[in-house]
Amino acid sequence: MRTATTLDLQAAANAHLWGHFSKLTPEDAGGITVIERGDGCYVWDTNGTRYLDGLAGLFTVQIGHGRHELAKVAAEQMEKLAYFPVWTYAHPTAVELATRLAALAPGDLNRVFFTTGGGEAVETAWKLARQYHVLNGDTGRYKVISRDLAYHGTTLGALTITGLEAIKEIFEPMIPKARIMVPNTNSYRYTDTSPDALLMPADAIEDAIIAADPDTVAAVFLEPVQNAGGCFTPPEGYFQKVREICDRHGVLLVSDEVICAFGRLGDWFGATRLGYQPDMITMAKGLTSGYSPLGGVMVSDRIANAFLDNDEAFLHGITFGGHPVSCAVALANLDVMESENLPGHVLAQESTFRDALEGLRDLPIVGDIRGMGYFYGIELVKNTTTKETFSEAESDHLLRGILTPRLIENGLLCRADDRGEPVIQLSPPLTAGPEQFEEIARIIRLALLDAIEAMDHAS
Repeated sequence: MRTATTLDLQAAANAHLWGHFSKLTPEDAGGITVIERGDGCYVWDTNGTRYLDGLAGLFTVQIGHGRHELAKVAAEQMEKLAYFPVWTYAHPTAVELATRLAALAPGDLNRVFFTTGGGEAVETAWKLARQYHVLNGDTGRYKVISRDLAYHGTTLGALTITGLEAIKEIFEPMIPKARIMVPNTNSYRYTDTSPDALLMPADAIEDAIIAADPDTVAAVFLEPVQNAGGCFTPPEGYFQKVREICDRHGVLLVSDEVICAFGRLGDWFGATRLGYQPDMITMAKGLTSGYSPLGGVMVSDRIANAFLDNDEAFLHGITFGGHPVSCAVALANLDVMESENLPGHVLAQESTFRDALEGLRDLPIVGDIRGMGYFYGIELVKNTTTKETFSEAESDHLLRGILTPRLIENGLLCRADDRGEPVIQLSPPLTAGPEQFEEIARIIRLALLDAIEAMDHAS
């Protein structure tokens, strides 16, 4: 059988593959990059070119690429029981994984509802919140609060909670009118950085609940560190104050940890690292390090007890949620993370990673560097003194016309993003260390120097 060449694969991709959040016309004149293998922190395309995976695929490959032990476990599980649902029935890997996750999760999050991905997890949590309140007699609670620019998924329910208007506008007639938007925690341009001013986004949540009528609000969805917009971290005391507000008004707090769980922030869950207790945690991505699709919702005893006390079923289900192979892979993934202490490794290396990025501040285009663990964003500005940002056209040219191709050419896959202000986002595998940090900083510096020169010429 003839082996497909790069040109064959590129042509077939252009003809038949519909990429996610991608135009059907190739953005790269040389054809779409086809990644065919990975090892550790690196991946290779079909031309044999090596890239440092600075985004862990998509904030996902915690333990690195090419781990044979996960492939072996998947094959063994397929031979034993390839598929069975968790509708009415159970199977061993789902039971074992749920038990293990309950032991890792903070507080009384002792139940797991499995999905196949993050968007489904968010939608599940919102539906759970609604049915929980109905079981308690609070039938008027259906509204949901989330933050400006926050991404929570693209299914219609999750898209309701998402705060990115650009990806919602065309679907607005189909989206439930239940979302209430509050400010995010980006304080880069605050003129007042006192503790009270920094906690304004938390106060805004209470204001929003009161304005909407507390008896109509079901839940607040927040990421520990907000992804879209460029890794917005919370100020000291933010989540503790939000927890108090939710308790005061009978609103559930959902920690959306599709990105932030499983070591990304240096602990098993972001809520644990930041010291707050949610009512639910949504998860996916790092649960299996992307080796097999799996997501889920960790659910508190308080919520589960409402269903137990009323002898009611949760009116929701997903065919492949809790798939036997995916659960087996997740268990093997957790084994690797525990044996190599990857959450501890992230904590130990966090400052080294940040220092490597802080070294870029001498460049006049680097405005802010924010994040924690192995999850950082670099905001780009026209002027670091005034914090003047780029226009929409300038940002598009900077990110897509200059930075993305330069970063790829120099061997780094990361995200140059304009959901908000222009940023470079970084989220390497949790196995990365100083060698990779230096490589990341070096390649970004080269790309930014090219960008500065090109933008100067353009102006």
